[in-house]
Amino acid sequence: MAGRTRGGGGGGGGGEALRVVARCRPLSRREEAAGCERIVELEPGLGRVSIRNPRAAPGEPPKTFTFDAVYDAGARQAELYDESVRPLVDAVLRGFNGTVLAYGQTGTGKTYTMQGSWAEPEKRGVIPSAFEHIFTHISRSQNQQYLVRASYLEIYQEEIRDLLAKDPGKKLELKESPETGVYIKDLSSFVTKNVKEIEHVMNLGSQARAVGSTNMNEYSSRSHAIFLITVECSETGPDGEEHIRVGKLNLVDLAGSERQGKMGAHGERPKEASKINLSLSALGNVISALVDGRSTHIPYRDSKLTRLLQDSLGGNAKTIMVATLGPASHSYDESLSTLRFANRAKNIKNKPRVNEDPKDTLLREFQEEIVRLKAQLEKRGMLGKKRRRSSRRKKAVDRESATENEGEDENEDGLEKNMENYLKEQKERLEEEKAAIQDDHSLVSEEKQKLLEEKEKMIEDLRKEQEATELLATKTIMDHTNEQQKMLELKRQEIAEQKRREREMQQEMLLRDEETMELRETYTSLQQEVEIKTKKLKKLYAKLQAVKAEIQDQHDEYIRVRQDLEEAQNEQTRELKLKYLIIENFIPPEEKNKIVNRLYFDCEEDQWKFQPLVPAGGSSQMKKRPTSAVGYKRPISQYARAENIMFLELDVSPPAVFEFERSRDPAEQDPRALHLERLMHLDSLLERPAASRVRKSRSW
Repeated sequence: MAGRTRGGGGGGGGGEALRVVARCRPLSRREEAAGCERIVELEPGLGRVSIRNPRAAPGEPPKTFTFDAVYDAGARQAELYDESVRPLVDAVLRGFNGTVLAYGQTGTGKTYTMQGSWAEPEKRGVIPSAFEHIFTHISRSQNQQYLVRASYLEIYQEEIRDLLAKDPGKKLELKESPETGVYIKDLSSFVTKNVKEIEHVMNLGSQARAVGSTNMNEYSSRSHAIFLITVECSETGPDGEEHIRVGKLNLVDLAGSERQGKMGAHGERPKEASKINLSLSALGNVISALVDGRSTHIPYRDSKLTRLLQDSLGGNAKTIMVATLGPASHSYDESLSTLRFANRAKNIKNKPRVNEDPKDTLLREFQEEIVRLKAQLEKRGMLGKKRRRSSRRKKAVDRESATENEGEDENEDGLEKNMENYLKEQKERLEEEKAAIQDDHSLVSEEKQKLLEEKEKMIEDLRKEQEATELLATKTIMDHTNEQQKMLELKRQEIAEQKRREREMQQEMLLRDEETMELRETYTSLQQEVEIKTKKLKKLYAKLQAVKAEIQDQHDEYIRVRQDLEEAQNEQTRELKLKYLIIENFIPPEEKNKIVNRLYFDCEEDQWKFQPLVPAGGSSQMKKRPTSAVGYKRPISQYARAENIMFLELDVSPPAVFEFERSRDPAEQDPRALHLERLMHLDSLLERPAASRVRKSRSW
């Protein structure tokens, strides 16, 4: 999960910035039926997202955020993959670590973005597209050997589970070593050779993943899922030795953040939501500490999710975060929180490097240094003339070779046609000779049979030669098809890179236009200067009000988060009190002390553990559970009763019997008088001193 370097990068210094893209889904049928309005507007050309507060005053401007890329409801899955994810997967194939992280409120399309619809090619998400990309690259590579391994895990209520194990409910331990960093002990890994095998592994794990239904989402993910692909490449270097590099791709589908009030679930759902929100809060704290620049401690250990993503956040990895948004007005608070989270994350700086042998790394650094020095010499003009001469010679050679290649292509086409005609003519001639031999009655039968066998052999040789020619032509067509596909992928990458550059240039132009307009302003009169500066003052005042509103929103968000954390804390406090009550009332003090003495804190895993039971008397047999002492009943504690209820004496006095005299003539008896008489008997019964039916024990 982690590389050799450990997280610790911050917002400042060198490194590669974490890329953040935003994606907004369309309004759902439920939201349309409820009359929700759309409050999120996207500008893909500028990479800008605007969100409007539905409860704000009419004149309040919307809040605007800028990201590396923005995809609206009409964007295709392939468009997001080609523009944002494909360069990262290419880097993984070169030996880098890479992470694709989907973050957002529940029901905003994180799982759809990561997985999509497997049956429809146009709706395939990031994960199946990455499978296709990796194995297509491997099939076209030459002089390289690859090994692809896949693992699938989930973090459910802060417990790590292996989704590919025979027992998916088994808890796994998180370990850390100086060589490999953070890793999961006993995590299963499967070697896959093609797309079908790795898709089968993915489907098996998805069936064991924890999902549930809430008011926000019918199929809500109740755990954080991480699909890990390890790509090892072995290649023969210039020195004739094998060089190995390892790339790791983490495909992370986070569980959605959700409010307890909106979720409307019971049973295990509130507890799951509490754990999800706590881990996402820890993730936000890590990002804030990395961006702050003043924090000396990064709280990676606050959650197992942040420990697993330690390299992806400020460490040795290239990371892309996909922030998914809900466009409806009732999701304003959650969408704004997601945008602020993503806006902070884009300031993180990672330090990715190729995972290879240190000797190979040193050799690569020397080669890069040579290239850099040559570039400096070229700038000084020392190699300019030589390069111009060599380029002229090269161009002349290229022209000659191009002419020769054209002639060779024409000659090859002519030779292929001539070969086909030649083989056809030879086959026809042999068939005619064979028929003539069979019709010739003057030949002896033995000679005729011998000649026929020779002709059959010649026809068979001719057929084999024809099959070899066809096979050669098929290989040429396949190579040509592969070349065309490579060219097509290169063109796609160029288009995606061009779109990204255009977006960055437009963002820079907007910033420069605002600066140049302020510098070029000239005034023809004093009145015009007053008017322009008044407009500028109003504009600055509006910005001031927007900043104040932002501060108030941040304060409200802080209060909401604090309330959620307090609710979670109160829930955990109630559970803790219940457990303390059980311990104090039902567990003997000496047994409790034995358990406490066995506890110790594991610094590596950051949790409390039990020491193993010590064998009795040094023997191999373990101590048996102590039986109840003679004369005592379970449970034994200071609050337990010392009597056995089976031995208590009961009061067996006969019950009180009352006889009611009824009038022989019911017609003469007044029903009200009869009812009053019965009430008087009951009152006399209640006033009578109650005899103790059970004699209490002296210890009571």
